[in-house]
Amino acid sequence: MTSLSVVVITLNEERNISRCLESVRGIADEIVVVDSGSSDTTPQICAHYGARFVTHPFEGHIQQKNFALTQCTHDAVLSIDADESLSPELCVSIARVKNEWTADGYSMNRLTNYCGTWIRHGGWYPDRKVRMFRKSQGAWTGVNPHDRFALTLPSARVVHLSGDLLHYSYYTVSDHLRQVDYFTGITAREMAMQGRSAGVFRTIVAPPFRFFRDYVIKGGWMDGYHGLVVAAISAHAVFIKYVKLRHITQQEHGIHHG
Repeated sequence: MTSLSVVVITLNEERNISRCLESVRGIADEIVVVDSGSSDTTPQICAHYGARFVTHPFEGHIQQKNFALTQCTHDAVLSIDADESLSPELCVSIARVKNEWTADGYSMNRLTNYCGTWIRHGGWYPDRKVRMFRKSQGAWTGVNPHDRFALTLPSARVVHLSGDLLHYSYYTVSDHLRQVDYFTGITAREMAMQGRSAGVFRTIVAPPFRFFRDYVIKGGWMDGYHGLVVAAISAHAVFIKYVKLRHITQQEHGIHHG
């Protein structure tokens, strides 16, 4: 039997954390929460579930998740976000793996709930993620805020589990728009640090292409009204990302427009 550490990073997650921790109780040998300074009841809720609560300054999603791995007692880790929970089927799959761990990493489909609607099209599902792994076999990487766990060896074996990682993303459209503003700022700064720039042509063409891809080609229209909203805001996010990137690069080069 493999012992499993479940790790979560948090900041003011009292709305979500109970659902998250309740879903992992049956499969976790240890729950580790790394918090970056919550001012709500997140610490008390985590204490109720017997989690080991560690406070650590937030330096970025990737950095925080890599620090969180160092706090886990066991090499086998399930990393889950506070606004996620395990479906019953996924719990069964993980329990089976604990009995016979055969891979370097395990992936799972993530199903997102958007304002009360499960989004199954438009590129949002199956949204496959590697979230269970031996921490000694890899590290969190990617471009903030879009982290992903990368296994070190090219020959690493990943097995896909049945069941869904349930993602309760946005309760209102306003939540989504606020997150877009936050994430596009982080993404634009990361892109600028990589030396990337945003030309006018790309800023004009990329947003409508994203909308057409997600809503038409990837079937976002099949998710009804919220499918339309998701595709439109995704296109808006692409536009805002490039506008912010252009603003940052112009500031760096001392270019000012009236």
